[in-house]
Amino acid sequence: MIDRTPVTEGFMALLAELTGFPVEQRTVPIDPATGKPVPPPYTILDPLDFITDDNTLADRHAAAIDTYQATFVSGPDPTVPDSRGGGQQSQLLADRGRRVIERPINGAPGYKHPLNVGDGVGCYRREAREAGGTSDANDAIITSVIRYRLFLAEEPA
Repeated sequence: MIDRTPVTEGFMALLAELTGFPVEQRTVPIDPATGKPVPPPYTILDPLDFITDDNTLADRHAAAIDTYQATFVSGPDPTVPDSRGGGQQSQLLADRGRRVIERPINGAPGYKHPLNVGDGVGCYRREAREAGGTSDANDAIITSVIRYRLFLAEEPA
């Protein structure tokens, strides 16, 4: 059976590495030094569906499809009074987040950026789909949203 926790932790680490900004699950990231929310930009990752049924009579739950929604949040520049988040900043974060599905340029199999999803489990397919965002300048933030599906399987011993 595939546990979701290591997949979520590995995916959060990969998004943080690719975007260069903090990622937190279901909430605004907290600065460990101050205990307060970090200012944007950052990413909020919401786990959605986790399907383990492969529709076979002898299903061992050795495969899963894990779905996430990543909200890439822009925000005001703290060094500029009355600044607002912008579409360009949130789109830049989303562009970096889409690198999750980037393939090697030399045609090698797999993905360019490794995803650690736990011992004995591999991610053999990844999908990313733009799902919208917000654009209300009165909020002082602008977001872009991507939904990901990760196709997982236990690796043979």
